[in-house]
Amino acid sequence: MSSTESPDTATAALPVPPAGPGRRGAAETVHTVTLPGLTLHVRAPSGRDGGPDGTGGDAGRERAPALYVHGLGGSSQNWSALMPLLADRLDGEAIDLPGFGHSPPPDDGNYSVSAQARAVIRYLDAAGRGPVHLIGNSLGGAVTTRVAAARPDLVRTLTLVSPALPELRPQLTAVPTALLAVPGITTLFGRLTRDWTPERRTREVLALCYGDPGRVSPEGFNAAVDEFARRLELPYFWDVMERSARGLVNAYTLGGQHNLWRQAERVLAPTLLVYGGRDRLVSIRMARRAAAAFRGSRLLTLPEAGHVAMMEYPEAVARAVRELLDSEVTDVTADAGRS
Repeated sequence: MSSTESPDTATAALPVPPAGPGRRGAAETVHTVTLPGLTLHVRAPSGRDGGPDGTGGDAGRERAPALYVHGLGGSSQNWSALMPLLADRLDGEAIDLPGFGHSPPPDDGNYSVSAQARAVIRYLDAAGRGPVHLIGNSLGGAVTTRVAAARPDLVRTLTLVSPALPELRPQLTAVPTALLAVPGITTLFGRLTRDWTPERRTREVLALCYGDPGRVSPEGFNAAVDEFARRLELPYFWDVMERSARGLVNAYTLGGQHNLWRQAERVLAPTLLVYGGRDRLVSIRMARRAAAAFRGSRLLTLPEAGHVAMMEYPEAVARAVRELLDSEVTDVTADAGRS
């Protein structure tokens, strides 16, 4: 399937690729954090006491803590290409949200955006690493927006890659993902595609999420296939997808102070917005509205990118994040000079 063809409805089973290629040779460490009613899988580049090559970072600069949050159907592996590129500036960790990646479902079975935000907040409080540079994609963008609005003390800067914020007129290619919220629809998807191989499922998902699926290396494709196959064996896979999609759709309908756009207006942290011109799930036309909602935000548009720019164009995203970090340092220095 080419990147210009409409994907089959069943591709909505994973709106974000389950895994992503890291830099060749880049090693990672993983550990598990257990909280009451919640267990989270956490991934980080190896050699966290130094830069990407373990040499100690950028000219002795102290690295700041960062947390990366994936999208619907994704995992902490979605950040394996970006994290090493920023490891000289950021002491980064990526989490598997409850029910995704290697994190088991939460005890309360709550997959709402607010519940996922509470999971992130609980982790940051327990780890004592805040304030952090918070980076989210898709559903993770909605989750981190809630975190930044509710707990500004935990967020130093906010970077959103194709954030899943409400659209009045969503793209037609995004409608199948919204259909996941309909009770029983994931069971139907499962039956209709039960004969699909993990390879075919992965190709469909990449066609939906990448501006150019041809940019995916054979190594990256095989990693995504292996992770997809593992996920399909989990007894809770379809249930988590349905409940999470329903939680996202419900978040779009909330009004008042809980509305995601109202929450965006409350964010105090310097914000970077990243949008792809070939994004099938979040329209690039939302970039202007987002730039107006997040005060003093920076905007990066990548015309050839799809929904997961941090996987497709990690170098470009890393440069923009570095500029955000540099601007924050400049602002702090200027404030200190005036005091």
